[in-house]
Amino acid sequence: MWLRRAMFQWMAPSAVVLPVWILIGWIVSDAGGWALAWVLFIAIPSVLLGQLLLTFLVRMRGTVRHSRSLSWLDVGGVALWHLLTIAVGFFVQAWFWPFLIGATAVYLAVLWSSLWQLFQEARPSVLLRRYTAPAAEQSPPVVVLQERRPPADDAF
Repeated sequence: MWLRRAMFQWMAPSAVVLPVWILIGWIVSDAGGWALAWVLFIAIPSVLLGQLLLTFLVRMRGTVRHSRSLSWLDVGGVALWHLLTIAVGFFVQAWFWPFLIGATAVYLAVLWSSLWQLFQEARPSVLLRRYTAPAAEQSPPVVVLQERRPPADDAF
């Protein structure tokens, strides 16, 4: 449970930390001018906006807000995506493209998973659908009125 809560706390700061790591990785690896253009105009904005979108989608779920912890599916996917993003930031020539393609694929899978979990939690239950269905779909109620007369008083 502590790992799921720690990942919940890490989601928002990682939107800033991961793009900064990519910039620091470019500086340390001395990757070159074209790599700087890629870092400034593609990598940093996409990681920043992607992480903010993912954080928003995950925190929209009621179970996440209530327990303040991610699901295990979220933990695994987000951790893998963050590790691959960190690996991309090393700018190792032989592994750069596999890490970049892997990070992109994992991000899309985590995004799809977050949307799927959100829609699963947001759909109405069977019981709720039964009692809140539109009137046209329900059969009309049958009302039966019975008249009761008081017993006749034969004493007079």
